[in-house]
Amino acid sequence: MQTTTRAMVLERPGRPLALRCLPVPEPGPGQVRLRVRACAVCRTDLHVVDGELPAAKPDVVPGHEIVGTVEAVGAGVERFGPGARVGVPWLGWACGTCRFCRSGRENLCGQARFTGYQLDGGYAEHVVADARFCFPLPGSYGDAEAAPLLCAGLIGHRALRMAGDAARLGLYGFGAAAHIVAQVARHEGRRVFAFTRPGDAAAQGFARRLGAEWAGGSDEAPPEPLDAALIFAPVGALVPAALRAVDRGGTVVCAGIHMSDIPAFPYAILWHERRVLSVANLTRRDAEEFLALAPRIPVRTEIETLPLEQANEALRRLRAGEVTGALVLVP
Repeated sequence: MQTTTRAMVLERPGRPLALRCLPVPEPGPGQVRLRVRACAVCRTDLHVVDGELPAAKPDVVPGHEIVGTVEAVGAGVERFGPGARVGVPWLGWACGTCRFCRSGRENLCGQARFTGYQLDGGYAEHVVADARFCFPLPGSYGDAEAAPLLCAGLIGHRALRMAGDAARLGLYGFGAAAHIVAQVARHEGRRVFAFTRPGDAAAQGFARRLGAEWAGGSDEAPPEPLDAALIFAPVGALVPAALRAVDRGGTVVCAGIHMSDIPAFPYAILWHERRVLSVANLTRRDAEEFLALAPRIPVRTEIETLPLEQANEALRRLRAGEVTGALVLVP
């Protein structure tokens, strides 16, 4: 029986991850141990590694878009048995008793713990997770193809729902989340307008291939006013840009967990009942809804796989904007 497992560990924020051999974790009550099959690389991982999100668990293993096979179950687990394939998302635990949890808003739980941040994540060969916060995955997706659905897909799904019935939808930052959202939006009959880094012809072409009727730089105005804009890039200056792009009554949704400061802007671009909202984390209901929807569309994830030990290179490429779609680590 295997007694050690390889993992990429954050020894200190701002420094590269270190490859370590750790003891294979044992599942506690209510937990499952997974053999990790794939873990997608998310921009939130960058915020953890770069120290932009405070209070990470010491020596944390990042990664929260995990696809794995159950190897062992702890006491009281009946939902999954050995051999089951499950996904583990960002929300790894919530108290279940606070007013937010009781009202279906467990994503706002003040005691919540998050995978790859306060709980060890999937940049490893093994991980333990609370079985209540794991999900069965559609069989039509391979392991690596399913991994981006677990954050890029789930957060994108929640952000899109916050846009209401917006017909003209702007997507700022055309990466892992936006490339999934664009497919859902087109399936729903919405018109998609994509905004990328200025001059990024590759990302703009990628957006058009996925159904965007217009793609341009984030410094450009769309050809017509938008009903809503979703901001996935962690750039505060995009908030006033998006407010200028949306029509009266329009909505701007900030879909990242971290963003640079939003610069001052004139009240005139917020007036006429425009709204600015933020998305915080996800709920289990979001996961259930989206994982049922994705194969019906069907959503196709654009991925590139890398071995686990190249996690630092994956993060470097993501930081530099050198990724089309999503990168996925495969132990």
